[in-house]
Amino acid sequence: MEKHLLLGDEAIALGAIHAGLSGVYAYPGTPSTEITEFIQNNDIATQRGVHSRWCTNEKTAMEAALGMSYAGKRALVCMKHVGMNVCADAFVNSAITGVNGGLVVLAADDPSMHSSQNEQDSRFYAKFALIPVFEPSNQQEAYDMTSAAFELSEALKVPVMLRIVTRLAHSRAAVQTGTLSDQNPLNICQERWVLLPGIARKRYIDLIGKQPAMLKAAENSPFNKTENNGGKLGIIACGIAYNYVKETLGNSGNILKISQYPLPVEAIKNLASQCDSLLVAEDGQPVVEEEVRKMLGVDYKIIGRLTGHLPRTGELTPDNVASALGATSKPKFDMAKNLAPRPPQLCQGCGHRDVYGALVNIIEEDPDARVFGDIGCYTLGALPPFKALASCVDMGASITMAKGAADAGLHPAIAVIGDSTFTHSGMTGLLDAINENSDITVIISDNLTTGMTGGQDSAGLNKYEAICLGLGLDPAHLHVVTPLPKNIPAITQIIRNEINYHGVSVIIPRRECIQTAARHARQARKHAK
Repeated sequence: MEKHLLLGDEAIALGAIHAGLSGVYAYPGTPSTEITEFIQNNDIATQRGVHSRWCTNEKTAMEAALGMSYAGKRALVCMKHVGMNVCADAFVNSAITGVNGGLVVLAADDPSMHSSQNEQDSRFYAKFALIPVFEPSNQQEAYDMTSAAFELSEALKVPVMLRIVTRLAHSRAAVQTGTLSDQNPLNICQERWVLLPGIARKRYIDLIGKQPAMLKAAENSPFNKTENNGGKLGIIACGIAYNYVKETLGNSGNILKISQYPLPVEAIKNLASQCDSLLVAEDGQPVVEEEVRKMLGVDYKIIGRLTGHLPRTGELTPDNVASALGATSKPKFDMAKNLAPRPPQLCQGCGHRDVYGALVNIIEEDPDARVFGDIGCYTLGALPPFKALASCVDMGASITMAKGAADAGLHPAIAVIGDSTFTHSGMTGLLDAINENSDITVIISDNLTTGMTGGQDSAGLNKYEAICLGLGLDPAHLHVVTPLPKNIPAITQIIRNEINYHGVSVIIPRRECIQTAARHARQARKHAK
């Protein structure tokens, strides 16, 4: 039994190791990245041979984790909220197959879009798939719930979601750790997980039959608790929102803390019977608020995000919870009014800068040119001084949007995508374009790492030319260049030549991320001593 000062992400990682984890599968994405990194660097995990390589995308991660579960081992799959969209097919079907070894799906939501393209609540996915959810309110619960999630997964033979938000993932607190459990032995499932319609229908009936057990587990969960301290307003506080409620009310108020789903129906009805109205405080979308409205009927007063008492968008905060509870307070300091804005920028010396230097030249020559962007550091090319991107929607969309625009008659249509994003979800779009000989130019800006999330390994490292040629690209229209300021005129000319070619071209500017290069240099100096 020891105490450690841990990020929420780290508490989950350590909880998984102590629960007998055999493999973690993930694609890096803020705010979930640190979970896998912690496991990769943990001595116990290394000694136990815990599998911890980065996957190509969230779908492959989910499927690999399901395969480890089939073999009887405990597996953790980690992603940010938009990663749930990528793995949705495998995720939903995993509830139908069921599990053998415990399978926990970590979904890290990002309210306020600190590093994301949308606000999305992963609890909807769990409800859709009909599986249980744990939602910790603090780092200690994050650690404890990880083990509990594995145990529940094996008890009910279903995957279990562990849902966190950015504020919990990236804040630290002292965590009391428990004992180290043994890893599961190899125990290959004797059933066939073959979801032919006739088999899938039976398994779906089985999943429906497990719902009462899931509800009973939530009703009896130690992570769901009621505090009866008087008052006509009852409060349902979900996950991290519990902390904000307690910060305002202290030991007063009638509070139902919910950290395990499905919703504990009896506990909610009991709270409602003692109060005139309910406030539902939850970080994310009004998932619980909508369910409670259905549960209690239209005549019962319920306030929250849907009524405007809490903001419908953005991150839940102690201040807006206090305001909803009628405990507004004046800020101690006025907001500064004389600070110059400092938007994020590409690092000085970054190779992406030189790519955009060439693209700006092309755009200036042809105002009809459109550059379709993608998810990564290079998305910052949309901002000054370049202002080069016409779009950035989701992982891999640059190539397919450029293709669609070219299909509509736009020329030149240029796609900019990073190396890791290309293997994540850009390859299929390139195959479509090659199959139709679309009139597009694709730039795979290769900095030899997944730079935006801290320099994780890229799945296609040193394979991009082979991948493009394997997809059927004409070798005459595949170019590898070195993005340096002195090479911008030459890169500009290559782009100019290729947009005049009517077909698919790929240009790969390749130079290591300067942050990764600096880290590698420090490591080399350290090892040389």
